[in-house]
Amino acid sequence: MPYGYYQLVRFGALIGFALLAYQSNKEGQQTEMIIYGALALLFQPFIKIALGREIWNILDVIVAVGLMISLKGKNK
Repeated sequence: MPYGYYQLVRFGALIGFALLAYQSNKEGQQTEMIIYGALALLFQPFIKIALGREIWNILDVIVAVGLMISLKGKNK
């Protein structure tokens, strides 16, 4: 995929994680707020964090699984 696609995905992730952090803060869930805030900073598109392709792939899978678990827990 072109580099612009990844920049767009990172910008979307920044907005999404920032909104989740804000919502968690409103609900008084400090641990979740810190996790979502850290993920927003990690995925932000302005300052590139070079972790290597393999580490980013592993991190993406871990974050995706964590988000699915988090969303499933909130639906109950």
